Amino acid sequence: MFGGHVTIPVNSPHLRKSGSRPVVSDLGTNDLVYSTDGDFLLPVESAEMKGVTTPLSTAAIMPSPILLWRLKIGWNSVMRMSVDLRDLFLYEAFLYFNPLLLVTMMVWLWGVNLWVFSQANVNYAKIFDLDQNHLTYREIWKCATWMTIIVPTSMTAYLYLYSHGEVSLAASQPVLLYAAVAMALIFPFDIFYLSSRYFLLRTLWRIVFPLQASYSLSAITFADFFVADILTSMSKVFSDLERSVCRMVHRQVATIAWFEADSVCGSHAIAIPIVLVLPYIFRLLQCLRQYKDTGERTTLLNALKYSTAVPVIFLSALKYHVFPDSWTSIYRPLWLVSSFLNSSYSFYWDVNRDWDLSGFTRIFKFSKPHFFSHLLYGRNWVYVWAIGSNLILRCTWTYKLSAHLRHNYLTLFTITALEIFRRFQWVFFRVENEWNKMNSKQNIELSENDFSSEEEKLLNSNHHDV
Repeated sequence: MFGGHVTIPVNSPHLRKSGSRPVVSDLGTNDLVYSTDGDFLLPVESAEMKGVTTPLSTAAIMPSPILLWRLKIGWNSVMRMSVDLRDLFLYEAFLYFNPLLLVTMMVWLWGVNLWVFSQANVNYAKIFDLDQNHLTYREIWKCATWMTIIVPTSMTAYLYLYSHGEVSLAASQPVLLYAAVAMALIFPFDIFYLSSRYFLLRTLWRIVFPLQASYSLSAITFADFFVADILTSMSKVFSDLERSVCRMVHRQVATIAWFEADSVCGSHAIAIPIVLVLPYIFRLLQCLRQYKDTGERTTLLNALKYSTAVPVIFLSALKYHVFPDSWTSIYRPLWLVSSFLNSSYSFYWDVNRDWDLSGFTRIFKFSKPHFFSHLLYGRNWVYVWAIGSNLILRCTWTYKLSAHLRHNYLTLFTITALEIFRRFQWVFFRVENEWNKMNSKQNIELSENDFSSEEEKLLNSNHHDV
């Protein structure tokens, strides 16, 4: 499949240069096809070019048997191709569609988080300072369902059209999908959960510009920290999004330009480590802002944790910009040391700071008897699994941050998906820790109020008339 290096099949009729017309035709087996540039010559095999292109309609995104039938037809059309050509198609489709597939996975898991919170009577709306119109887990799953339908449908249409020679139509599929996602987020009218979309966009704005809040009365909230932490787990997603948009802007979708690793949108581009490091920089600035507001030294230690990701990312990217001997003798050992520091420091902070493991977690204690509550609440294996998997996935996450290890794309997709799953587990313990802090603070305030009221009663009793 697309788990390793990709080679250009010499008999591919679908490759074209950036800006040229599709080099496809219904000529005979030995006929030659030229692009408009006049210097791109490829033999065309008629067996790969025969097929009828079915126009897409709005019914393609409807959850119906017709959708399943079209998915099956699209997938079968790809599987009938030669192995080299199939790998080529899947490799390029991976770049455009894997970011949104991973986002879809994150939305599904976030719905599971909210479901558990609702079953355990955790007031997550108060924790995240949400309004009364916040989305419930049912609405989150509804959004995830439509994403699960639309994104694979667009990917299948891309593969189907591309494999049947309709390169221009295929190239439009990821562009239309990305445009639809952008419009769904910024649509200004009161449809499609406007208040929730506004909350998300406002939170993202505060994350990107954390120091801007210093000029207002509002401080950085728990929701800002929480979402920023999730974004660090999706840095690979943002990197692939940047490469995809870059190729769309430069009109390199369904072209051979992406095989040039040193091109502006290639795998060696300097934009890759920059985009990878941005979520960590945002989180670092948040910690510095928190230190300015509160003066707590632990926030500086937390900022140091995020700073350890910077050398991991940029030392890895140096492999493509230094001599091989320098990489082997100098930069690779430095990368290994920085990777160890980042993984161990992040693991320590998760277990000792973000989580509260002083007692059995109450997050899985549901208000009503339930199978999952019986399976998870008060079980030692939950902690063994959470700590052990967090340690392992913290180490493998370094693999994802390293640009010079990005050769096996299937492995990278799996590691990114596992990191999202690790973050899904992290959410339970992190939210419960914040919930416990809020309850403790409320109990202290209540006890202080009771003490002050009793003190007032005593003072009033001393002034009675004898």
